Amino acid sequence: MKHPVDVHVGKRIRHRRWMVGMTQQQLAEKVGIKFQQIQKYETGMNRVSASRLWDISETLGVPVSFFFEGLSQSTDGEEGLPSDILADKEALELVRSYYAIPETQRRRLFELARVLSDVA
Repeated sequence: MKHPVDVHVGKRIRHRRWMVGMTQQQLAEKVGIKFQQIQKYETGMNRVSASRLWDISETLGVPVSFFFEGLSQSTDGEEGLPSDILADKEALELVRSYYAIPETQRRRLFELARVLSDVA
């Protein structure tokens, strides 16, 4: 039976890997394991050891604590948002696209989005 913490950590690994544009195979090679093991981690089927999680965090460029963020929260407190916004592929694509925009234009887009969301 999958433990909820293992499932959460696995989702966070998958989301971060996807955000940096890395395949399971690429992550596995950098960490020194088979890609099937990454699949098992990402689904929560296998528990990630502390040393392996350290290697994954180094490879994905985040602190180990990143994988536990949001664990104790049932919702993120925002009306109309899912509790795990990173589970939505469209939201992830939007975030990647947003950060690909030059900073000055990104700030303008952010302000426009704030204005539009206040109007709705």
